[in-house]
Amino acid sequence: MFFATRDGKVFVPSTSSIQRSQPCHNFEFSEILIATENFDESLVIGSGGFGKVYKGNVIYGSSLVVAAIKRLDSMSKQGATEFWAEIHMLSMLRHCNLVSLIGYCNHEKEMILLYEYMPNGTLDDHLHKLSSPLSWLERLNICIGASRGLHYLHTGTGIKSGVIHRDVKSSNILLDECWAAKIADFGLSKIGPTNQPSTYVNTNVKGTFGYLDPNYYATGNLTRKSDVYAFGVVLLEVLCRKCPADRSLDRV
Repeated sequence: MFFATRDGKVFVPSTSSIQRSQPCHNFEFSEILIATENFDESLVIGSGGFGKVYKGNVIYGSSLVVAAIKRLDSMSKQGATEFWAEIHMLSMLRHCNLVSLIGYCNHEKEMILLYEYMPNGTLDDHLHKLSSPLSWLERLNICIGASRGLHYLHTGTGIKSGVIHRDVKSSNILLDECWAAKIADFGLSKIGPTNQPSTYVNTNVKGTFGYLDPNYYATGNLTRKSDVYAFGVVLLEVLCRKCPADRSLDRV
């Protein structure tokens, strides 16, 4: 399939991973409406705490690319804080194991984020929702890729104090066309402690039940170890294919 613009240029949609060489693009709302066909429900590929995610084609630079378009739900507990935090974080970060932010749209009450499209969905999908399980080698490679992305956040961002993701979980690990893992969803992320004698950031407790570091939950003191704890839960989840919070199981 190809698309032609009014000036006669022809674009073929690309699903390959996007190499970010240009700044985060501010899309017009009219472009979003065209890409999502007025937010057609048939184009919904997922949903989360922020809102629904649509699959659509957008012009990015000189190419037409397939994008995952995340629209803030008016009923969501998230809002402008998470929206701008995501843009701020992903505009600073560059790594092959982090999802790329293509751009955003801030129009009246509409807050929309556009990412590179991940055709193989999330790790959570393949562990708990799809019938064909991942092989052990695929699981191992996914875990290695995600760990490299997390290590980059903590040590290699160029930000002296690093970045704490604060919501590491299997549904925030996306898989591209080559099954490479990419960490996503930086709306809750925090810059690490800037006061060097301190090893933590004191903040309101946020995250996902089952992945929360118990010490962070009890004290509000967020550290890189909080991410490491959550990633440990992911590793156990990958090993056992069991949800970290399964209310159907008997209490021990």
